[in-house]
Amino acid sequence: MDSYLEQLQHAIATATHDVSHEELTRHPDGCPNGTWCMAEVLEHLYLTYTGTVKGLERCLQAGKPLATPINLKQRARISLVIGLNYFPRGRKSPERARPKGKSPDKVMAEIGPQIATMGALLAECESRYGAATRVMDHPILGPLTARQWRKFHWVHGRHHMKQILKLRLP
Repeated sequence: MDSYLEQLQHAIATATHDVSHEELTRHPDGCPNGTWCMAEVLEHLYLTYTGTVKGLERCLQAGKPLATPINLKQRARISLVIGLNYFPRGRKSPERARPKGKSPDKVMAEIGPQIATMGALLAECESRYGAATRVMDHPILGPLTARQWRKFHWVHGRHHMKQILKLRLP
């Protein structure tokens, strides 16, 4: 597996090591409405991985990349997030990646395998279409290569691991 995805799996495993069900589902006192608990943050990440897997499967089934042409605004966003490792705060998640109440135990059990599946599909797309080919579009950043998808998920996951570590009980 790619090093970005290995780092991602390790970060999630480390941040959630020995977390109780109560801790996973606890909303901290004083948090504004809409602030996610640890389980919801993990479900959000899980949904981004399953969404990427579905997109990659469609790409491979179509036998061609599904990326649209890139524009200047997308290049700037990609440079910021993937080039500079910066994930902006305060942006609302796309609806399809918002937590829906999936069982925290199920998310915890499936998140690692989902990352591995995503890694295998990214490698297959990269092998089939070439490392420099933009394989499919991210809903906000635009068309990404397989390497950029890996790095996006690492930068995005790192952003949310900081949130999870803040939610852990002392």
